[in-house]
Amino acid sequence: MEITETDRVKLHQLKIKQVMAEMSKVVVGREYLLNRLLIGLFTGGHILLEGVPGLAKTLIVNTLSKVLYLNFQRIQFTPDLLPADLIGTMIYNQRTGNFEVKKGPIFANLILADEINRSPAKVQSALLEAMQERQVTIGDTTFPLDRPFLVLATQNPVEQEGTYPLPEAQVDRFMMKVFVSYLDKNQELEVMRKMSNMNFSGHVNPILEKDDISNIRNEINKVTISESLEKYIIELIFATRQPQDYGLKDEAHYVQFGASPRASINLNRAAKAMAYLNERDYVLPEDIKEVAPDVLNHRLILNYEAEVDGVTPSKIVDTILKKVAIGR
Repeated sequence: MEITETDRVKLHQLKIKQVMAEMSKVVVGREYLLNRLLIGLFTGGHILLEGVPGLAKTLIVNTLSKVLYLNFQRIQFTPDLLPADLIGTMIYNQRTGNFEVKKGPIFANLILADEINRSPAKVQSALLEAMQERQVTIGDTTFPLDRPFLVLATQNPVEQEGTYPLPEAQVDRFMMKVFVSYLDKNQELEVMRKMSNMNFSGHVNPILEKDDISNIRNEINKVTISESLEKYIIELIFATRQPQDYGLKDEAHYVQFGASPRASINLNRAAKAMAYLNERDYVLPEDIKEVAPDVLNHRLILNYEAEVDGVTPSKIVDTILKKVAIGR
């Protein structure tokens, strides 16, 4: 008996719940972050995680890789890292007298780029080019990267000495930038009890295969979004570029550059994925509002006055979401 499309969607929804359950064996109180990672995985959008050290950013990505039947590579970015260490290089084989390609760690499905702001610009650009083009050139040969290909990068916002901040144009290639904050008291108590147990193994069972991820991506693509909500997304993006046209005179004083066209594309995809994860086949305004901060925060470039006055992109995005009406 052939499985129907409705049954297939229900099966995938069940598997996603199983992924969340497996992750909860190791990770405590990070449902929001895991939700964003799954959105990135299912829509092909790369994620930038920002938070102080010790908040389990690396542990979360490592654990996610274990519940997926995907090739995983962790790359620790350091100041002496070279582009060849990332993408690979040509090596001379003395036995055959020929140059052979030695592929780098970027040839995996899931990449953890740990402390991406620790590496020089050449290495960052090599990674970000692979993120954008989904291919790598070594010597005269171009190699397509396996699908799915997802980069989850982390950076520490506190320690700036010896770091190479990502240029705004390159940060824009990340679908979302997610800020990782501290847990509450009860959650940290649970973490302490779990991790202080020296017999804790952190074992999780793999759930999703490549075909599952590909099928889920196709199902998300079929999620419907009304024309009024499509126009609402455009209004939100234009409000970041021309705040004064939306009655945001104070915000216009601080915004130097608004969100790029990538923002509208990613906001549309993320809203569809959010609706799918909420087990709907249509987008609601709440889906757009929920993912908008993560999609827009890193795309707003503010001037020096904003820094002096303590105005952040997050505050401006929150104001825009409150002011811009649907069907304007």
